Amino acid sequence: MDNYPLLNIFWTMLELFLWILWFFLLFKIITDIFRSQDMGGGAKAGWTVLVILLPFLGVLVYLIVRGGSMHERDVAQAKQADAAFQDYIRRAAGTGPAEEGGGAAAKSHVDDLHRLADLKNSGAITEEEYQRAKDKLLA
Repeated sequence: MDNYPLLNIFWTMLELFLWILWFFLLFKIITDIFRSQDMGGGAKAGWTVLVILLPFLGVLVYLIVRGGSMHERDVAQAKQADAAFQDYIRRAAGTGPAEEGGGAAAKSHVDDLHRLADLKNSGAITEEEYQRAKDKLLA
């Protein structure tokens, strides 16, 4: 340890941190290139080649040219994933758009009671929760 003083340890840790940060940024940009719907295939191929062959220059140019809209694409992707997840939950719970509104496709009380009984039998809800939901449904 005499040949590797404390300052060198901090310098090595900084270099490692910057190296990991660089790869995170590189992967983030490559993901953004392929997620972008406003670019054609040729533009995506050009940006990918630039970022891979000249990484420092390619990343800096990409951030300058398209960095401002990266956040917008991230937000749009998050909203799309959230909407898909919410739709999945509604369909799994049986309260999707086809079941709402009290129309001809609405579930009957018998189906709701059957679903409640299945939840109770599977252990997803307790006996008290089952009774409260049943009383609310039958009221």
